[in-house]
Formats: sequence, C-alpha cells, structure tokens
Amino acid sequence: MEIHPPLRALTSSLLLLALLSWGLPARADEEPTPLADNRRITLGYIDIAYELGTLLDPSLQPGGSSTVRPNWFVFAPHASQTGGQGMLGAALARRLIDTARGRPSLSLVHALDRLGLTGEAKLTAERLSLELIAYGVPLDAAASLASLTRAMNGRALADPRTLTATSSRFASLYWRAPGFHPLDKAEAVVRTLERTLHEGNLAIFTDVGGSARLYLDWRRTAVGEVTPERVLSEFWLQDAVPEESRRAYEYALAHVNDSPRPFLFANLFPGMHWKSLLVAAFALYEEARLAPTPATRDALIALGNNYVAWREQHDMAQPVFTPPVSYPDEVSRAALLKALTPMLKTDFGTLEWTYADYAYSQPDRDGNPLTSPPTEYSWAVFWDRWTGILYAFEQAYGSPSALWAMPEPLTDPTAQPSSER
Repeated sequence: MEIHPPLRALTSSLLLLALLSWGLPARADEEPTPLADNRRITLGYIDIAYELGTLLDPSLQPGGSSTVRPNWFVFAPHASQTGGQGMLGAALARRLIDTARGRPSLSLVHALDRLGLTGEAKLTAERLSLELIAYGVPLDAAASLASLTRAMNGRALADPRTLTATSSRFASLYWRAPGFHPLDKAEAVVRTLERTLHEGNLAIFTDVGGSARLYLDWRRTAVGEVTPERVLSEFWLQDAVPEESRRAYEYALAHVNDSPRPFLFANLFPGMHWKSLLVAAFALYEEARLAPTPATRDALIALGNNYVAWREQHDMAQPVFTPPVSYPDEVSRAALLKALTPMLKTDFGTLEWTYADYAYSQPDRDGNPLTSPPTEYSWAVFWDRWTGILYAFEQAYGSPSALWAMPEPLTDPTAQPSSER
C-alpha cells in the first residue's frame, strides 16, 4: 500500500522519538545530562554498527570483529566517545569551579588533585595551567580550562610552538569571556565546549543515526530480497529527493575506483539536498554486500562512507560549530575549537588518530618555522575538518578489525555525590 508523505513524515518522527528516548531516566521530569545523552548515543551507534556490519559481513557476531572495510557507523561510536570525553572534561571542570567558589585551591597541585587527573593527563594540564597563569589567569580558572584537554593528545604540547599558541588562544578566550569574576569567565569557556559537543552529538545522531535506524527497520520488514534498486525506489527519508539519490548512486558506481576517491560533493552535486546522499549511501552498502570481489566491496563501502560523512559534517556539525547567532553566555565556539585542534585525538578501537599527525603529513601552510603545522588548522573550518576526517578514514581502512574494539560508554561521575577534597 502506498504511504502518503504526511503519514511517512509522522512515521519517521515517531521512530526518531523512540530512538532518542531509549535509555532516558525513569522520571519524566528528570533532564538527562549531556553525558547521559552521550552514553545513550554511543550505545545506539554500537547497535547500528553491528546490525549494518552483519549485512556486509554475515560472519560478524555480536560483540565480535570483522576484517571487512568498516562502514561509517563503525566509526561513529568512537567519535561519539571522543565527544563524551570532552563533555566529561567539562563536567569535571565545572565541579572544580563550583568547589573553588566556596573554597579556593591552595595550590595548582591541589587544584589538579581535585580534578582527579593522573598520568599524562595531569602533566598536560599542569603544563598548560602554568602557561595560563603566566598570562594572568587565576589558579583555579587556569586549572579548570587546562583540564578540558584531559583526554586529548597532550604529546602535541611537547612542541613549544604548539604550547605557546594553545596557551595564548586559551588566555584570549578567557579574557574575552563574559562575566566579571574569574571563575565566571572560566565557566563560560567550559559551558561553550560542553554545549558545542552535546549539540553536535545530538544533531548527528538524530539525523544520521535516526536515518540508519529507519533504514534498518524498513529493511527488516521488506518482503523479498533487498537490492540497491529497491533502496532507491522504495526507501524514503524526509527531504531526500529520489532522483538526486539515484544520480549520486550512479555517479558512485561510475567513479568508485577513482583516486583520490570523490569527496568534493558541493561541486559534484550542486543544489542537491544532502539527505539524498544518505539514501544513496545505503544503496551503495547494499551494492557492496553483493559485490563480486572484496576489492570492489571495500571501494563501494568507502564511497558510501564519504557520502554519510559529508552529510554529517557539512549539514549537521557545521551549523553547531559556527552558529549564525552566538549565545551571550558563551565564548566564540570557532575560536575555542581552533585552540583545541592541535590536541584532537580519537581512539578508533585500538587505532589512534591525532590531528597533529594529519597536520604534520601535509605541506606547511605558511612556511613559517615559528609556527607548528597543527596550529595552522581549525576544527571549526569545514575543509580543515573534512580533509582530516578523510585522512582518518584512510588510516582505519588499513586496520579494519581495530575499529571493532568498541568503547565502553561513559557514565557521569558528577551525577553521584562525592566527597570534596
């Protein structure tokens, strides 16, 4: 029976609501924390990764591993976990700020102990804190800001050029932050990072994760064999245009073996609604499932991944990172992301990706020996982020089984009572 568009839209909304309400607190009036949302999202991505991964590799078992090239949804839990680590850093920084309002830390060591930092994370925070204090940032404010890097690539700061640029950028954010009291200024920076990561996490999961859940639910109830043609003609996403999805799919088949792999989609598909790319990606995953050789299968998966990632970054992440209107209680999101860019790190299972590695692999942008390559990029700039992500994809394709070491979703330690140090 033909489903009319309004009914389709209602069905999509209800399915997305069910997806997003999974794992929420039992009390209806209890607002989930960013970390609670992140845990739910990471778990949701893991479920999708295995369900879709099983289509591409029938031998894949729940909780198991595969040597088949990972689809986008195998990357997603790790990316979500990285965002969660940033939110955890923000939650711990806010706890230090709240504690310091009533009882300031006696020393930098005392402040870092209150944060519970150990090992490399503590050394990195200490190094950055001392630099911020030299810029006039008060002790507890400096420690709270430095703690935002707790799960990042602290090794990047071993380059004194990177340390100097990073501390200068953080100090500038602090002095320009709204508020008069030092801890109010620090809290504005912390608040900005937490909101940015939380909003991005939710936006991407709602759109891309929700679309995948709709697709897998449609596929499960489809009668007969599912083929790429059936995906293009029968599967529906709100705002996707069937003719556009078919055009993107056919272009992918014609250029699947191109080197470099197609990635300039704004030029290739001008005027296309990027939701159409998601439908095309699902059709490409089905094409990969039926591919005659592993090489063809992997090439199709990789191009499908680029389609999904473009939608993720171009349409969902970018408006969060560079919003058209700034919140009055925040600092510049773009400036904050630029400050953090040299230390960005994601553990894709047992494979570590760092933005610094990517930056050092590229030609020196300004040719100035006084600036380090990682400080010449910004995660808030779409093209800097996009090319860094494509670099991460290519790294991961060399170790496909590494990504199946799924992360243990985070819990919010600040939600539980804890003794004050």
